[in-house]
Amino acid sequence: MKQSSVISRQSPVKIWKRLLFIPIFLLFAIHCSLLIAYADEISARAAVVVDSASEKILYAKNPNLKLPPASTTKLITAMVALDRINPDSAVTISENAANTPSVSPRLRAGEKYSVRDLLDLALIRSVNSAAVALAEATAGSEDAFVEMMNDKASRIGAENTRFINASGLPGHDQYITAFDLAKVMKESLRYPLIREIINTRAKEIFSERGRRIFIKNTNQLLWTDDDNLGGKTGYTRAARHCFVCAAKKGQNTLIAAVLGESARDNLWDDSTVLLAKGYDVLTQRAEPMIYFSSVDERPVVFASYKAEKRYKSAKHKNARKAHAIAKKHKNKTHKIAKKANKKSSHVKVTKKKAKKSSGLSVQRQEPMSKS
Repeated sequence: MKQSSVISRQSPVKIWKRLLFIPIFLLFAIHCSLLIAYADEISARAAVVVDSASEKILYAKNPNLKLPPASTTKLITAMVALDRINPDSAVTISENAANTPSVSPRLRAGEKYSVRDLLDLALIRSVNSAAVALAEATAGSEDAFVEMMNDKASRIGAENTRFINASGLPGHDQYITAFDLAKVMKESLRYPLIREIINTRAKEIFSERGRRIFIKNTNQLLWTDDDNLGGKTGYTRAARHCFVCAAKKGQNTLIAAVLGESARDNLWDDSTVLLAKGYDVLTQRAEPMIYFSSVDERPVVFASYKAEKRYKSAKHKNARKAHAIAKKHKNKTHKIAKKANKKSSHVKVTKKKAKKSSGLSVQRQEPMSKS
């Protein structure tokens, strides 16, 4: 009877715990499904939006997934060229550059263009021949130029990036991540000429002999978003559609990068969503979030920087506390040593007085060991 009464008294508690677990589980499931729904708004394989000043991720999907860079590569090409040659220098188009597979307009071997014009062709229209011509003019060969590109990427913190050519044409072991691409975009904005070029909607280019070429920017956001500071598109079959851009939102500059988008029109939708989400985080209307969709990646996680601040604050607090304790202990030790020295001096004086009064020699006893 006693045993059965105990069981009957415990049963309501267990039932209550189970009932409480159900709504908690449902809330968690709904929360996760909402996160997945938000991430599905970005149809690209990888995407990220960062605050340019701090490089903190505000919203992302697979930000560290290595994917082909396509013609977004030309941002690095432009920076490396401007680091070493004068924008007004004349460059002769080689046979190798002229024969590089590319979109129109086709550059002809023997034609001469200024470095500035080649940058326009490479960044506004994404002409591969112009990128190769810049590489050859800078380093003598495209292979030598690629080493400079990878060195540049490493120096700006793009650690998960590797280039094998100056144009972004597909090839083995060439990759970048969305987060690294955002870093490349941030660095390119430090170059006034690049910043001017990527914000140009259309332009006329003239060869040294007067050949006229009209080019139009492939970045459609320049016509629809007044906040857009410019960007760079890219496409190959392997890379799919890619895009990176910068936009001014309030007092902040946001950078959005998209890799592996199946449809070109989705680039503009993805970028618009990313920039809007980034601005919501900056204005504290949303929490930063990183979403991992592939099997090899991790599940949904929050990228909260408040925890980081609390950790640093606690770390500094503990360090200050430890320092205070050590200082207190040091002072205490110093007082004890001072007291001991004072006592020792008093003993020596007494011994000297005894020696003078009795005429006996006093032998000082040496300590057996030193601590």
